Amino acid sequence: MEYELADVEALNTLQLQVPLQVYTRDGKLIAEFGEKRRAPIPFDQIPKPLINAVLATEDQRYFLHPGIDIPGLLRAAVQLIVTGHKTQGGSTITMQVARSVYLTRHKTFGRKLREILYALKIDHQLSKQKILELYLNKIFLGNRAYGVAAAAEVYYGKPLNELTLDQYAMLAGLPQAPSTLNPLANPDAALKRRDHVLTRMYELRYIDEKSYKKAISTPLNASYHAPIVEVKAPYVAELARQQMEQMYGDAVYKEGFKIYTTIDSHLQDVANRAIRDQLMAYDQRHGYRGPAENLGNPDLQKMDKWRETLRNMPVINNLEPAIVVDMTDKTITALRSNGDMEIIHWSGLSWARKQIDADSVGPAPEVASDIVSLGDVIRIMQTPTGWRLTQIPKAEAALISLDPNNGAILALVGGFDYQLSNFNRVTDSQVQPGSSFKPFIYSSALDKGYTLSTIINDAPIVLPNPATNGLWRPQNYEHKYYGPTRLHEALIHSRNLVSIRVLSLVGVRYFIQYAQRFGLTAAQLPPVLALALGTSSVTPLQLATGYAVFANTGYKITPYIIDKALDSRGQPVYQAKPIIVCQHVTAAQRQANSCAPRVISAQNAFLMTTLMHDVIEHGTATLARSMKRNDIAGKTGTTQDQESAWFTGFTPDLVTITWVGFDEPQSLHENGAVAALPVWIQFMTEALKNHPDRPMEQPPGIVSMRINPFNGKPTSGGDPDAIFEFYMEPYLPGQDNQNTETNLGDDSTSNVSDAEGIY
Repeated sequence: MEYELADVEALNTLQLQVPLQVYTRDGKLIAEFGEKRRAPIPFDQIPKPLINAVLATEDQRYFLHPGIDIPGLLRAAVQLIVTGHKTQGGSTITMQVARSVYLTRHKTFGRKLREILYALKIDHQLSKQKILELYLNKIFLGNRAYGVAAAAEVYYGKPLNELTLDQYAMLAGLPQAPSTLNPLANPDAALKRRDHVLTRMYELRYIDEKSYKKAISTPLNASYHAPIVEVKAPYVAELARQQMEQMYGDAVYKEGFKIYTTIDSHLQDVANRAIRDQLMAYDQRHGYRGPAENLGNPDLQKMDKWRETLRNMPVINNLEPAIVVDMTDKTITALRSNGDMEIIHWSGLSWARKQIDADSVGPAPEVASDIVSLGDVIRIMQTPTGWRLTQIPKAEAALISLDPNNGAILALVGGFDYQLSNFNRVTDSQVQPGSSFKPFIYSSALDKGYTLSTIINDAPIVLPNPATNGLWRPQNYEHKYYGPTRLHEALIHSRNLVSIRVLSLVGVRYFIQYAQRFGLTAAQLPPVLALALGTSSVTPLQLATGYAVFANTGYKITPYIIDKALDSRGQPVYQAKPIIVCQHVTAAQRQANSCAPRVISAQNAFLMTTLMHDVIEHGTATLARSMKRNDIAGKTGTTQDQESAWFTGFTPDLVTITWVGFDEPQSLHENGAVAALPVWIQFMTEALKNHPDRPMEQPPGIVSMRINPFNGKPTSGGDPDAIFEFYMEPYLPGQDNQNTETNLGDDSTSNVSDAEGIY
């Protein structure tokens, strides 16, 4: 019957099912996907005590028999004849390998015969070491652990070579009944089985008496350990998983692929903290909403039940569930799920003014009973200064940070916590960008010959609104009008009415074509003048792509998240070839990658960066001056009714976008400078630490001239009001081929109509 048997030579290269693993670019584990936990290791890395423990109980004559153990089979046959039951299988390790690879577990005499034949053939063609390596890497050991290395991680949270003798014995005892004898399902049975393995090792002289006594007296110290995630980036992991599945299908979950993302582990940790800290700060500014529920007055009989209740509640972004069990005027005592009692002092409580509605809070609390009651189910968090009362924010936030020179995404946070919502707001949330959209409009104006000193009238506008059959009367954020205003001043102070007039002058159709240079699509851009106020819908990822053009002096890059992927043998199956800015790269880098196309001039990018640097120095984002840097630039954004808050900022090497808002639109009651900018500052302060200032270099074709700030015209050094302004050489003030001044409109529709008749 040997001709019916498969070729066992293939066992030398057998591909074991290994889960998909996702790492940062510096090799730290982000996530693991797959039904089986397995980490195959070669025979020479399997500890000798573990091999001895397995042989002592599974196959003590392993290195002596030819794949089958005749005495063992005879004993099993006699037992069957005497009792009528197959209580002893007589299977060797080699037979178990044959069964797991080629046969089913259905017990028949025919299967047993094929198992014996396969074992003989395997033993003949493979080395004993290779067979044992296959067995110890393939065998199921309970709790999704396949193979001894995975079992060491599952039960002890340690690499296999760091286990102790008693722990090796526990693993060696699992193959007999991994689902029922494992220490998590049945600790007593697992302990008896472990001690049996140790006794067999002692009887066979694998260990001496001293080692035996020490190991057998050691308590069973196993517990469940999830995969050791070194960097918290679940939104990144899911994004990478989806992309790999699109390329390779279900094979990614079985063939041991390792994905190395572009994520920087340090920047990701910083981004996580910035989102958590600042979103909680926003939430706490708007008051305490009260407990999740109240379980009544505490007593000793309730404590065990309360601990069980807490254990069934997830920890959300380090916010632990707890129950108030005692209080004084200025402290509360909270029960945690592990049974510990933590005292929260007044410094961790006094913030909790009662929320009256979304925009108002009650008076400052005077005593703890103004905030909580006994039996309240609350959330608490440990901080460097002690425990603090918290609550899960209702608002959400997102952050993306990328390298504008190649598109590598360095940090990404898609929401407050993945457990609460797996919706990735960086890639999937289409929201209005508000005033953070205005730089694209101003860039188009510079492209058409307008300058930073062009005068536009900041005055009321009235336009017909076809959507309501009424009139549209847009206003500035401050509900004030400032009259003739230079474009420079208009952007840094985010003057809405000037932006509308600029779009009117540029032409809506022209601008829609121009905006596509930044990665936006025509379908996203409604052909109306309200577009000047950021009424399109974009994702934070798209906005980061657009702002990268300003940061890298005018080139369009494509963001990417996967740098490379390796198979289980460490061979590359995928390598990213990003489009890169080729200005300052080596010839080898230029050859290995495609060069990014230039979409705006270096002069345009320089002027826009200068403008957005002044947004920080003198405009709506002066809070960022606290960073004391000269190479940062950006723009605040706030949508109508303050439903979304943005800060979009960059240096020549890092573009970072932050967004704060609600998934179900409602007012934040805060603008971008208050809600989103602090997230950006916290992240960028740490991200740029130890990085010297690197302001954008002034390119050729830029001229600095002295002008009068009130009329935007060139002036002499004797003018006491004179300031310096930058210009592109073709569009110097006073030349006929540029737009130095336009005084659009008062309170009329005729003066503000788009030249193409689009409203």
